[in-house]
Amino acid sequence: MAEDVNLAALDAAPATSRPDPAQFVLDALASLGTIWTFGLMLLICADVVGRSFLNAPITGVAEIAAHSVVAIVFLQIGATIRAGRMARADFLIDRIHAALPGLGRVLELVFLLVGVAVLAFIARAAWEPMWTSMGQREFFGVQGLFTVPTWPFRGLIVLGGTAGALAYLALVPRLFRRAGG
Repeated sequence: MAEDVNLAALDAAPATSRPDPAQFVLDALASLGTIWTFGLMLLICADVVGRSFLNAPITGVAEIAAHSVVAIVFLQIGATIRAGRMARADFLIDRIHAALPGLGRVLELVFLLVGVAVLAFIARAAWEPMWTSMGQREFFGVQGLFTVPTWPFRGLIVLGGTAGALAYLALVPRLFRRAGG
């Protein structure tokens, strides 16, 4: 297998490409989601150990975990879309592309535009509740024991939905460049 490595290609100078600020932002958000996932994993493990061996559970872990999963998804969705890794039926789309390339491109375009619409709708739907939860000082948890403000989680839904919609929108020109080239 080592014989298959092209050493000349490895020694060649890397291709210069312009930094993409949008990709940087999406990757930064995804990185925050990854770090959050790791922290959540540590919190859950600490709660299990405390609950099982010390008879001292950590208050609020269930509430934090429930809200964190949504936040993590919305932090990572833009980078997932931009990288072309969003779940879809590639087996079907590839067959359509092979048989009818024009129809395949139309289906890809419809998929991208529906993605823009859905994520923009989600971001828009979370916009007003985010401001309402700030104004009303809405919290989740058990008052007197453990509470966390709701608005940052709603804000991450707005941010992630907007980032995801823009990431889908950025894929439209790429689709047309691929079709023309």
